[in-house]
This record gives sequence, C-alpha cells and structure tokens, in this order.
Amino acid sequence: MKPSSQATGPDAEADALEDRLSRFATIWSRAVFPVTSTSLTRPELEQHLLPVARDLCRVLRERPFNPQSAQRIGRSLVDAHCTDPDALSRTLGVVESYLVLYCGDQEQSAEENRARCARLQHAVAAGFAAALRERTLAEQEAIARSSLLARNDALEAMHATEVRFRAVFDGAAIGIGIADLDGNLLEVNDTLMQMFGGLEHHVRSRKLTEWVHPEDRPQVWDLYRELVRGEREHYRTEKPFYRNDGTVLWTNLTVSLLRDAEGAPQYQLALLEDTTERRLLNLRLRYEATHDALTGLPNRTLFFERLEKAVSAGDGARFGLCYLDLDGFKAINDSLGHATGDRLLVEVADRLQSCATAPGEMVARLGGDEFVALTTGPDTEREVDELASRILGSLASPVTVDGREFTVRGSIGIVEGPGGERTSAEVLRSADITMYRAKSAGGNRFELADPEADARAITRHGLTNALPAALERDEFFIEYQPLVHLGDGSVHGAEALVRWCHPQYGVLGPDRFIPLAERTGLIVPLGRWVLQEAVRQARYWSIRHTDGGPLRINVNLSPAQLQHPGLVADTVDVLERSGLEPGALCLEVTESALIGADEDLLKPLRQLAEMGVDIALDDFGTGYSNLANLRRLPVSVLKLDRSFTQGMQQHPADPVDLKIVEGIVSLAHSLELAVTVEGVETGAQAEQLRELGCDTAQGWYYARPGAPDRIHALVLADAV
Repeated sequence: MKPSSQATGPDAEADALEDRLSRFATIWSRAVFPVTSTSLTRPELEQHLLPVARDLCRVLRERPFNPQSAQRIGRSLVDAHCTDPDALSRTLGVVESYLVLYCGDQEQSAEENRARCARLQHAVAAGFAAALRERTLAEQEAIARSSLLARNDALEAMHATEVRFRAVFDGAAIGIGIADLDGNLLEVNDTLMQMFGGLEHHVRSRKLTEWVHPEDRPQVWDLYRELVRGEREHYRTEKPFYRNDGTVLWTNLTVSLLRDAEGAPQYQLALLEDTTERRLLNLRLRYEATHDALTGLPNRTLFFERLEKAVSAGDGARFGLCYLDLDGFKAINDSLGHATGDRLLVEVADRLQSCATAPGEMVARLGGDEFVALTTGPDTEREVDELASRILGSLASPVTVDGREFTVRGSIGIVEGPGGERTSAEVLRSADITMYRAKSAGGNRFELADPEADARAITRHGLTNALPAALERDEFFIEYQPLVHLGDGSVHGAEALVRWCHPQYGVLGPDRFIPLAERTGLIVPLGRWVLQEAVRQARYWSIRHTDGGPLRINVNLSPAQLQHPGLVADTVDVLERSGLEPGALCLEVTESALIGADEDLLKPLRQLAEMGVDIALDDFGTGYSNLANLRRLPVSVLKLDRSFTQGMQQHPADPVDLKIVEGIVSLAHSLELAVTVEGVETGAQAEQLRELGCDTAQGWYYARPGAPDRIHALVLADAV
C-alpha cells in the first residue's frame, strides 16, 4: 500500500493548497467588497481575486525571493476598481492575518514566512499606490482633453447658432425685433422695416411703449408690463400699429422674454405677422355674410344678432319690432319679371333705410319682400308706432321703375315690450303672425301684437301640421244630426258632420279644422273618408231598420272637392262598394261655391244628379246669387241658412222674414225643389216653417248631432 500512497502525495498536497487558496480568496473578497466601486457581485469578485491569491502564494514561496513582483498584485486591485483607500487597508490586513496561515512554505521557518509576508505587504501597497496615481493622472488628462473638446464644440456650435440665427433673422417672412427692458429697439430685420414703410429711422427712433393705437385692447399693456417684470415668459395678441404714412398695420404680435445666464430678464423678442390684408378680407366676408347682396341692408344673420341682444337685455331695457311684408309684390314679380321686382325692392330698401336713422334703430331684409325694423331704448312704446307710421308714409308715394309707376303698399306687425321676457324666435313669430293679421284686415296698415291672437294662430298652425297624421291615426269620427219631415215629424234622413278627437284639444268641430284642410289640400282625402263612413252607415241603417224606409244621408262637399277631377269616380266607387242606392245620398254644396260657376264646374254635379244622387244648395240666401240661376243648377234641394230662422225666435215673428221665406219656398216648389231649413231651435219656429210649406228641418229642437244609434231612437220616439 505504501507505494500507492507515495504516488498520490503531490497531487493531494496541490489540491489541499488550492482549497486553502480558495478559502483565502473568499475571506479577501468579503473584506474588500463593501468598499469597492466595482459592478461585480461578491462571488464574481471572489473569482477575480483567486488568481491574484495564487500570485501572492507563488511570490511568497519562490526562491530567490523577489518581493517587487508583488507590486502587480496591488495594480490588479486598482484594475478591479478597488480604489478606495479602505480597500487597500483591508487587503493588507487579510494578507497579514491569513496569507502565511493558508499559503506559508513549510520548508521555511515561521520567522522567514512572516518576514516575507511583511515585505509582500509593502510591495502590494507600493503597486496599489503607483497604479492609483497613474489612473488618477490618466483620468485628469482625459477630463482636460474632454473639456477642451467640449469648449471647442461649444464655440463651433455657438458660431453655427449665430449663423443660423442671423439667417433666420434676416430672411424671416415675419418682422423680428429685439429690445431691452426699457423698450428701446436694439435690432430689427428688413421685414419689420418694410412692414412699417421701409424707413429705418421711423422704427429705431421709437420705443415700444410709444406704439399705442386707439383700438388696443386694455389688457395688452398689462401683459407687456408683466413680461418686463419677469412675471411671464411670453404673450400673444392682435395689435394694430400706425405706419409712417398714417395707415394702420394689423399684426399678430408675439413677445417673449430673454433671460441672462443667471435667469434675470434681459431682452424682449418681438415677432410680428402682418395680418392687414387678411383682416380686410375677413371684414369684407363678414359684411357680405351679414348684409343683403341686393339691397345692402343688414340681412337675417345680423338682424338676429341685434334682436337677440335687444330681447335678452335687462335693467328696464325695451325694444320694438316692425315686421313688414309688401302687399301684392308677387303679382309684380309674376307679371313683369324678377328683374323689375328686384329694382323695386332696392327702391323700397332705400326708403326704409331713411326711416330708421335714430340711435338704436336699424332696418334689415329677411328675404323676398319681407323687411324688419328694430328700435331700442326706454320709450319704444311710442317710438315703434312712429317708426311704423314713417315706414307706411315712405311707401305712400309711387315708385318709378323703368318708366313705370308702382303703388307700393305694406302690412306691418308690431311687437313691443321689455327685454328678458321672450326669446328672439318668439318675438319674430309674434310679429309674423301680427303682420298676417294686418294683411287679412286689408293691408296698408299696422297691427299691434295680441297674445290671444298669437295663441289662436299657433294653435291653427299646430292643427294644420297634425292633420295628416290625424287621418292616419283615425282621430276623426262622424256625428249625425237628423233631418225631420215637417209634415208628419218623421226622420227623413241625417246630415253627416265630421269631428276631430284631438289628443290635446279634445273634440273639435268642423269650423276649427275644415278651413285648414282646405288650405293644405287634405280636404280631398278627408272628404272621401267622410263619404265612405257616411254611406256605410246609411247602408247599415237600410239593412237594420227596414220598417221606417231608407234614411237619406247628407254629406257636405267643399269647393276643393267640387273641383277635384276624381269626384264622380270616387262617389260611384263608394256607392258600389257599399251597395247603397244613389237616391239615398244627398251631396251638399254651399251657395258661394257655385256663384258664377261655369259648365266645367257644374259638369260633375250634373253627372251625379243624372245617376240619382240629390244635390243640395247649402246656406242658400247668403251668397247673393241670382235666383234665375237656380234653373241651370243641377240641384234638387235648397237648404235655407239659419239666419232666416233667427227672426222667427221673437214673438211675434218678423213679418219681413216670413215673407222672404214664403217667397223662397214658393219659388223652390215651382222649380220642383225641396226646401230644408237649418237652425230650428223652438217648436214655434218648426210650426211656422211647416205652415210656410218647408219640407224638412234640422236643429237642436229635434236633436243635437250625435252617435248614429240615436237616429233610429228618434224615429221610434217621433221627432215632434
């Protein structure tokens, strides 16, 4: 076994030494790691120190002994960024305490090992100091070299900056000026001088504070003072200047504060953009956008701005508005052309302009032949009436256009009141409604706004807009008023009276919506619906109640229906679909609708009469028609207006009314026409009409209009 042990002895000793060196490096790294500036971790530092520890061990054991070679060990510490003096102190302490213990040569005495260790410490310290000094010198040289390079770069950059600034300053398309804090101009570019007229002395000889203008905004100079005091860094504003020739230069002005190296305010930098042409263009566009191209008067846009300001003012402010529409102007346009109409409008505008010259007054054209005049002030109640009178007076004299004289008339609606109570839209709507009221009263006059009349007009407008949807939603229904035979008191038939069950206003009679339906053209589909429903109901009566004979159904025809080309075809279609005999239908046409009627208008009535449909002349006696015309009208029934029965309410009855009715009845019977009387309210009236020979009657004396089932109930109970 001994030879084997001897073979492995050196290797075991080397492994043992390596293990001791590793422990030495661990102790060393733990001692110096807290005071190093390296980016290595503690284990990485340990791996860095392990080969250095091997060098220490080798130098400690070598023969001959050369401690100077240990200086490179001190240098290696500096290379590892262990440059703190405390790192050297801790290294020397580790070498002194552990180097001999872990790496001492057993063939040398302990005194020799310690002596060598001491000399190694001196060499390590010397190498550390030398390396640290060299590194410090190198870093100082690098810093100096970098400082020199930086200074050269800064000088070059400053020169380049100055060159660029001068190029920008001299070639800029905007004016640039530099001034001190007292407002003295130190430097200006050519663009700025050209903006002010090209005279350098005119610019350089003045301070900034001298460039005031009446249209300067109040806060401009407050901003200037805040800037020179260092309280703000810059400000921007629109500012006008006077040029040397007295004209005005408008600019977008930007002023910035320049500070010195310590941050104290030093200079002002002003940038001026010439906006004069742009401003003039904007003013022109603004004028065109707010003035009428034809007359030059303020247009709707500008007028609404002034009106909004007037109606929203408080503190006792009042306003007066005149809304003018020319009477009959459309006829001039249609007959003589729009060119003549335009020249007439220009002349009218000039006259209106001369009527509103006082402070707080203005005239505008809203469009077409509609003009408005506005006045404001504390006494508009009187002033607006005077303004309207002046307007009508200015239009009184004829206007000459292309050698023709035109008499111009106008209708004016006036709204006057305190500000803060109504919106501009409400005021204009009221004036418009009032103007149409003046036009309906004959024109060439003015009317004052009436809240109740406005409410009625607004209601009419609402009803007009709601009419189409009401027909689609089945909001209409029919009530029936019986027609009673005066001879025996039996029910002869019934008149169909349409009603509107409005969701907001309740049940409305035909007088509330039939005129609106006439104007909108809805009367044709509405009339067809009434005809369908009434004929269907009459057919139901004829089937359900056969004991009393068929009941005649009377349906009113409006003038628009009478002129509709599909009247005959629609009537025939309705009768055929329902199965009602034509003789059971009576169509009522007002007398006024047939005054002066030609054959084209009477043709559909003749066709219906030839089919067996009765035609009744409604409201007879109110249309001033020629009685001789009755012979050519295809009518079979005369319905006397209720005005004839009103004179019979007094006792005794007016003999003149009795004679008139008697004469009409006699004439009608001679022409083989039946006579029906409306508005019978008393038994005395009914008896007198029976004695005068009238055939049938209707009125509240017999029954109010009601549901269709009441007609049959009246038959059974007898009318009289």
